[in-house]
Amino acid sequence: MQFTDKEKTTVMEQLSRLKETLGDLLLPDDEAKIHLLIEEALRNDQIQLNVFGLNPMVFGLQTAQIAIDEIGLKREGVLAIIIYSCQISEYRSTEEIASMFGEGVAHIIHGLQRIQQLYMKSPSVESENFRNLLISFAEDMRVILIMIADRVNLMRQIRDTDREEEKQRVSEEASYLYAPLAHKLGLYKLKSELEDLSLKYLEHDAYYMIKDKLNATKRARDAYIERFIGPIETKLRESGLKFHMKGRTKSIHSIWQKMKKQKCGFEGIYDLFAIRIIIDAPVEKEKMQCWQAFSIITDMYQPNPKRMRDWLSVPKSNGYESLHITVLGPENKWVEVQIRTERMDEVAERGLAAHWRYKGIKGDSGIDDWLSNIRAALESNDDLQMMDQFKMDLYEDEVFVFTPKGDLLKFPKGATVLDFAYHIHSNVGNRCVGGRINDKMVPVREPLRSGDTVEVLTSNSQKPKQDWLGIVKTSRAKSKIRLALKETQVKDGLFAKEMLERRFKNRKIEMEEATMSHLIHKMGFKETRDFYKQLAEEKLDPNEVIEKYIEVRDHDQGNAPQVPTRSAGEFTYANPDEEITRRNDDVLVIDQNLRGIDFQLAKCCNPIYGDKIFGFVTINGGIKVHRADCPNAPELRRRFGYRMVRAKWSGKGSSQYAITLRVVGNDDIGIVNNITNIISKEEKIVMRSINIDSHDGLFGGILVVLLDDTSRLEALIKKLRTVKGVKQVERL
Repeated sequence: MQFTDKEKTTVMEQLSRLKETLGDLLLPDDEAKIHLLIEEALRNDQIQLNVFGLNPMVFGLQTAQIAIDEIGLKREGVLAIIIYSCQISEYRSTEEIASMFGEGVAHIIHGLQRIQQLYMKSPSVESENFRNLLISFAEDMRVILIMIADRVNLMRQIRDTDREEEKQRVSEEASYLYAPLAHKLGLYKLKSELEDLSLKYLEHDAYYMIKDKLNATKRARDAYIERFIGPIETKLRESGLKFHMKGRTKSIHSIWQKMKKQKCGFEGIYDLFAIRIIIDAPVEKEKMQCWQAFSIITDMYQPNPKRMRDWLSVPKSNGYESLHITVLGPENKWVEVQIRTERMDEVAERGLAAHWRYKGIKGDSGIDDWLSNIRAALESNDDLQMMDQFKMDLYEDEVFVFTPKGDLLKFPKGATVLDFAYHIHSNVGNRCVGGRINDKMVPVREPLRSGDTVEVLTSNSQKPKQDWLGIVKTSRAKSKIRLALKETQVKDGLFAKEMLERRFKNRKIEMEEATMSHLIHKMGFKETRDFYKQLAEEKLDPNEVIEKYIEVRDHDQGNAPQVPTRSAGEFTYANPDEEITRRNDDVLVIDQNLRGIDFQLAKCCNPIYGDKIFGFVTINGGIKVHRADCPNAPELRRRFGYRMVRAKWSGKGSSQYAITLRVVGNDDIGIVNNITNIISKEEKIVMRSINIDSHDGLFGGILVVLLDDTSRLEALIKKLRTVKGVKQVERL
């Protein structure tokens, strides 16, 4: 492209101004290298006008000046802007740029290129997710700052363009993307300019209506400001403070927002301006002199205590420090007064914080922390050589991916293609067989990475699997998989039950529910559905089930074949290798069918089947059976060790044992009901009594239940501990 004479003059002026501003920060051969690259780009016709017909080199130099003046960027940021804006980076590799200007410049340019690729990828950039992904893609915080400067410059340049559609798109992005970023960084001046210009281009009539009314009332407003600040100025000077004052009219955008919020016309907005008192004070006396000015003003004019804002004692999370008061001025008009120092005003206008104090609520992924460090870095490190500590350590808990249509979705780190599928729809997840990430085929367990475009592949023959619960990361996907597995299990169970009933009919056997229930439990199934599930999965042979059914039925009806009595000589010791150390000890075998030995279960510890036990010979010759961990066991062993006999359960009978549980938890509504519901749903467990005592927000419950062995007891305790609010469950 050919430069016009005006453009040539502008380029030379801008280069000279940048060189003067940066001064010693530029390396000796930086200028020569930049000239060389630009001349090469011009010879090869690499520099092309942008979509608005703007010369990219002129535009880049203007952006660089904004980045220096308004934000405080230095050498690396400025060189990166020039090289990127002039499209030099499109034919020069990152390695070449790094060797010429250093790794810092190359790193910034790489970040700008990644952002450009992201823009090309996503047609929907208005979402909060896109703003977060934008930050995570930038890698270097200076990329975000350059993007804000670039958008401010662009908004200034497109006033007279005839590309209305592009102009609207750029203005909308300035409003919902760049202005909030500038605000978070404390770049209030740039934020206000972006908001005003976007309003000017997007809501032309509203902008000019407010602007015209402000102009019409300017003379009266200025006269009132003079009447208000005159007496204050005199008093402040008499107190010995060094300061200057100015009246600041609120931005057109903020006035328009107030009009919409308060649903009133321009005349209904009273606080159109604020008075700013900027004190020239040493750092150690800043707060003292600000409060001194506050005292002088509130002595002169009545303050409104409800509208006082003290950001002096505790600055805002973005570093803003100031005292705001609203006082009743002449003609009974409320006037906002802002009191701050020169340093605080610099922070507020340009966002360069001398002392960063972050006290806000942490963002989900540390964005606020990351952005909050930017100004501190700019202030404490002019050369920005220590940027490594601020590189993106963000989103260690989140990833952002695109759908094929360009919608942006957020997932926790570690989420997989299967999570993505279930996020789209339950049916898509249930039929997912894999995916395509960035046009590459991947399995369902492939983890998602920020910036990926993900497409789900499905098959009508696919069904949810139990191991999918270990693949997905999101609770949404887990719950949908569990629901699908339950539905599948119910369908498969009904199918298996119907199949078994047909087999029974074929063999002309009537299937009775009671006998079937007995069989299922005898086979070790706690839940009937688990039995039919295994039948559906062909883990059980229907013919074997029928044979066992016949055995159980005949036994229950007393038709079981008689088994001849066997001699004791036919039996062998079950554990021949077990070492018996005390051969003279008596071993008591406790059996529910035992006869001839008088024994009782001790009330002090209530042993049940499965507990480790011992026998204790009482004075009347009977035997009390205690748990091995009975609280009385140590004393019995010490005093009456000779009366203790070994004991064990020989086999499980049909008895139920009373055990006592203590439950402690928060005294929440419904917690007792939840506990009793769990017990009532357990088979072969009967609750005999429950005693509840509540005190200071805690309840203590003593439960007595009947059950048949320790395995059921352990399962019950485990379930009770899962009840929300329960803190402790123990056997007494």
